[in-house]
Amino acid sequence: MSSHVHSFTEADTLLGAALSPMDWTRSVSLVFVFSLLTALAAQVVIPIGLVPITAQTFAVLLTGALLGSRLGAMAMIIYLLEGASGLPFFYGGHGGITHLLGPTGGYLIAFPAAAFITGAFAENGWDKRFLTAVAAMAAGSAIIMIAGWAWFSFVTHTVPGVAFKLTVAPFLIGDVIKIMLAAAVLPAGWHLLKRKAFNRV
Repeated sequence: MSSHVHSFTEADTLLGAALSPMDWTRSVSLVFVFSLLTALAAQVVIPIGLVPITAQTFAVLLTGALLGSRLGAMAMIIYLLEGASGLPFFYGGHGGITHLLGPTGGYLIAFPAAAFITGAFAENGWDKRFLTAVAAMAAGSAIIMIAGWAWFSFVTHTVPGVAFKLTVAPFLIGDVIKIMLAAAVLPAGWHLLKRKAFNRV
């Protein structure tokens, strides 16, 4: 029993614990799977003004938390390369390098950093409790919001205050909901996994 529990508690992330041992093939497969899940989430669009609401940030934060910092960031880099190559992986079926570098490109470019930061917190156990999971998700979300705001302001030559009203303010409530949902999933997942591990013994 002790060795079983030890190997479980030593795992960095929820998915790492569930799929242990994580070999090279499994890791690469997960990177591509989560890049595709992010592309799928990008197609869930609620159009409001200049920047639509999508399920992307939810997917990005969960990717980081589930895969960890390095694999999470790599999944997002692969996603951006897939979209930039012309695949219809950005919101509303868009694709191509011009979309990535357009007014809303700042959000996209921040995805790897957001997944990395959220994943780093998860690797340190922040995903095991709701409040710390919220903090980890909020940190990743803030990176996406700030990058999107700054990039939009720069590309469109909009003063920062106006850019904030256009690119950040409309999404705050939705982002809080997405963060809460993602943060609720993680501790629940750990609880189920722990119960399953003990039931096996």
